[in-house]
Amino acid sequence: MSTTDSAFVTQQIADQRPAPVKTTGFVGFLRTRLFNSPTNILLTIVSALLLWFTIIPSIKFLLIDAVWQGADRTACLAKDGAEVGACWPYIQAKLGQFIYGFYPDAQRWRVNLTFVLAVLLLVPLLIPRAPAKILNAGLFFVAFPFVAFFLLHGGGLKGFAVTWGHDGLWALFISIMDIGERLTSYGSTFTSQVVGLPLSGLGKLLSLLGSLLLTILTPITYLRDLIQKSAHEVFADLTVTAVIVSLLLFVMAGGIRNGWRALFGSIATFVGIGIVIYVMGLHRGGLPIVDTRQWGGLLVTLVVSVTGIVASMPIGMALALGRRSAIPLIKIFSITFIEFWRGVPLITVLFFATYMLPLFLPGNFTVDGLLRVLIGIALFAGAYNAETIRGGLAAIPRGQTEAASALGLNYWKTTGLIVMPQALRHVIPGLVNSFIALFKDTTLVLIVAIFDLLGQLRASFADPNWATPNTLFTGFAFTGIVYFVFCFAMSRYSLFVENRLNAFKRN
Repeated sequence: MSTTDSAFVTQQIADQRPAPVKTTGFVGFLRTRLFNSPTNILLTIVSALLLWFTIIPSIKFLLIDAVWQGADRTACLAKDGAEVGACWPYIQAKLGQFIYGFYPDAQRWRVNLTFVLAVLLLVPLLIPRAPAKILNAGLFFVAFPFVAFFLLHGGGLKGFAVTWGHDGLWALFISIMDIGERLTSYGSTFTSQVVGLPLSGLGKLLSLLGSLLLTILTPITYLRDLIQKSAHEVFADLTVTAVIVSLLLFVMAGGIRNGWRALFGSIATFVGIGIVIYVMGLHRGGLPIVDTRQWGGLLVTLVVSVTGIVASMPIGMALALGRRSAIPLIKIFSITFIEFWRGVPLITVLFFATYMLPLFLPGNFTVDGLLRVLIGIALFAGAYNAETIRGGLAAIPRGQTEAASALGLNYWKTTGLIVMPQALRHVIPGLVNSFIALFKDTTLVLIVAIFDLLGQLRASFADPNWATPNTLFTGFAFTGIVYFVFCFAMSRYSLFVENRLNAFKRN
């Protein structure tokens, strides 16, 4: 080594360096995430204190000091100065009321069977690798609602929650025509075409719809009367419906050249429906009728929330597409519908559907109270979903539509195969957030005398046999846990779907 090189080499042994700071494991997590700065140290201490003063008392009340066995309120009263926590015997005694409401005890097997069918159809639908998705979806979204209705409500096909005769249909269709004529006349009085033209157009559309329905009703009534002379009334209606629907599908699918598959599929479907009607005895009156006013508890909560979630999705997609439509009448109608329903509180919708809507219907045309609430909630939620979906549609680049047009795809194929699937992937968090909010908003049906889970809980407080200081807190803790389980499950499944579809991945 030369003298010049040795000038850059130290002649002393270097001191021992301190061990590196541990950044892995539990200690590393504490050092890097919780105590790595004065601000984080303060926040960690405050958070720990909040957890200590909330979680620990809750666990003590719900588990440690809780009463687990007892026949009446005396088991949940404080004795010898000892603290008493949650009164779980009260929940055990009222569990049937919380789940079924005032549903008759002898008929509760129908509710249990409905729950089992729902789980058996829903679970394979949520598993991505499960086969026969199209058949499964058709059974769950199309067949199951009708089967569930006849299981829960009972009765035969006559009525079907909407009571009418041919006179009622005539009155309804004539009312539609009358409303259309009034809107047309009212719209012509406006000097501004911005307001008058849409009203006149909507009035003419309703008038045309009413006259078209009356025109269709006449031959259907005649054909039904002919078949009814030699068949049961229910099967006569089913036959007429099968003939009309099958012919329409046959023509729309391509007629003689390509429509045979749709025709045979429709006939097979109606044959299956006829078999179900015969097996369940719906043509003879079906199961004993349980009026919807006797429903309650978790049953009503699930019926209202699931129906609102499922029915609001197609409504939201239709309104979102309508708001982006180039046809002025459709666009104005969609905007008006969305802004109206978003500007009205849900409680007002429930009041109108329950107490005001029957005043606008013909005298012999009645709709079940729960069905009116379901329709109002579906329309209300559909307006909110429309804006969420419209945000997803706005995120799709125009090049996607242009590429589809270049391939020769029409509007409906472009929307259904390219645009809408991508848009829904973008708005999964927003849609699930709306679903969770709707699930919790079902508690408002108590205002219109429909006792859901929370309504049954409040009704159970009137029982003097379980009147204790802790009954109130135990009941609300139980319902809070139930709502949390359902909402948390929806949230976690939405995260699973997001990760699977790579909703936020950009290639």
